[in-house]
Amino acid sequence: QVQLVESGGGLVQAGESLRLSCAASGRTFSNSAMGWFRQAPGKEREFVADMPWSGGSTFYADSVKGRFTISRDDAKNTVYLQMNSLKREDTAVYYCAARTAPIHSTTPSRYDYWGQGTQVTVSS
Repeated sequence: QVQLVESGGGLVQAGESLRLSCAASGRTFSNSAMGWFRQAPGKEREFVADMPWSGGSTFYADSVKGRFTISRDDAKNTVYLQMNSLKREDTAVYYCAARTAPIHSTTPSRYDYWGQGTQVTVSS
């Protein structure tokens, strides 16, 4: 059974940093794409970043480019989202997702597995 478990969310002030983790289990992810999405209250789920598990190009939403970094640790089977210079508008529930194809996609419906989400709240 595939499981994606996020952690690392919390309450921070604007300008501070957080690192989200996504522990993946239940299958081999070496031929997958891993993504981070977020959903703010009253808004649709939106793409944040993704990358092929095997490495290579990373993609970011324009709103987070230069501030967020996606990475993974093979030994720990974990994907990370380092978030720096956080802004109030980054406040949302952040979700980790896996797609059974190592292809970039910003569309939530193209992802096959999802975590339960972790809340990130940025205060000014």
